[in-house]
Amino acid sequence: MPSFPAAPRRRPGPLSTVLGLFGELLITLGVLLGLFVVYSLWWTDVVADGQAAGAAARVRQSWAAPPARSDARPARPSPPRVFRPGDGIGFLHIPRLGKDYQVLITMGTSTEVLNQGVAGVYRAPYPAAMPWAKSGNFAMAAHRDGHGAKFHNLPELRRGDKVVVETRDTWYVYTVDSTLQQTSKYDVGVTAPVPAESSYRVPGRYLTLTTCTPAYTSRYRMAVWASLTRTEPVDPARDLPPELR
Repeated sequence: MPSFPAAPRRRPGPLSTVLGLFGELLITLGVLLGLFVVYSLWWTDVVADGQAAGAAARVRQSWAAPPARSDARPARPSPPRVFRPGDGIGFLHIPRLGKDYQVLITMGTSTEVLNQGVAGVYRAPYPAAMPWAKSGNFAMAAHRDGHGAKFHNLPELRRGDKVVVETRDTWYVYTVDSTLQQTSKYDVGVTAPVPAESSYRVPGRYLTLTTCTPAYTSRYRMAVWASLTRTEPVDPARDLPPELR
């Protein structure tokens, strides 16, 4: 059979070349975006949870160590401890978010501190009052997404829910009184000693939990307010307080 010469291959025109390169660029950007999402929402959680677990273990080890003995004359009452950024203060338990829900509480709300998968205590503009203070607002923040996402489910809290703060020697049991679902991220008044938008009108022993909202954004802030209901000494020989059983 007679053979025919193959038709010459047409070179792609400039427009086809540009469209092909643009398509490859979109695919590359899509892959990079997917990797970034995985990093932000999964890998940072893995890293932060590991950091938080190590820090929590060190805090509990320090609590288990017996106090130093002194054979000198009776010591005067020691002054209140001054916590530095990153220092462990205690643990936050919220039964509504799970029977095993536990978050290490540390001093400071900088990105460096919160990225370690903890709940950070505000130092400014209103320095938080510690739970053992006679009055004030124990205000803290944690990430909603990524870096442990310890407050991801904070919107689930309802009035009457219990929030328990555990320190070395005392359980502090708070009851949720009100929730502000959305406000400006610049609304620093939510952490004031008597938050203006809460149900409180006079000084008391309050607790405030804040995080970003809506989920996967940092556009706004939400707040949960609770007041101290009771305290209970920590006794290793006794069971957990009833709110955590």
